[in-house]
Amino acid sequence: MQPSALSTTRITARDDPARPGTGITTPLEHLMVLTKAELIGALQHETHVLLHLASKIDRTQLDYRPTARQRSTMELLRYLSLMGPLLTSACVTGTFDMAAWGAADESAKARDLDGTMAEIATHSASYAALLADVSDDDLRATISLFGNSGTRGAKLVSMVLSGCAAYRTQLFCYLKSCGREDLGSSNLWSGMDAPTPA
Repeated sequence: MQPSALSTTRITARDDPARPGTGITTPLEHLMVLTKAELIGALQHETHVLLHLASKIDRTQLDYRPTARQRSTMELLRYLSLMGPLLTSACVTGTFDMAAWGAADESAKARDLDGTMAEIATHSASYAALLADVSDDDLRATISLFGNSGTRGAKLVSMVLSGCAAYRTQLFCYLKSCGREDLGSSNLWSGMDAPTPA
């Protein structure tokens, strides 16, 4: 039984210029980059890191924005409270629901910091539920979103997982700009404070 696939390009080793002269002609389309369980785990880790970083926010600095046209810290968190699950749903269904996005955005605007963090805390369960019935074939199927086509698995990685990592890194930069010089790689990548030196 093959593991769930998020890598779906049909190539063979002899087609790959990085493997010249190998004599290997076995199709590589089933050599998996990431299983579905690993994808869910990675998205849940993003939720953990985001909540950890959000816990470092000084509530007096929620209106901080690097430039006038960028999101404030609070606006960024509100966006992150809906982005991941709604884009996951779009990838699963193959359709972006603009009405659902608009309604979620309006709800997000009404939440304070505590309410926003509580909403983000639901994401771990949401990712597991949204992806529970997605099969290997579903992940290999081609969908079109925002004018671009690709496999469902690739879209989940490039749009959702990468998006979550990018935006929580933006939050990390906001925190550093607001004086949190104590934060470092452990906070950004592991969602934990660095161990205290012995």
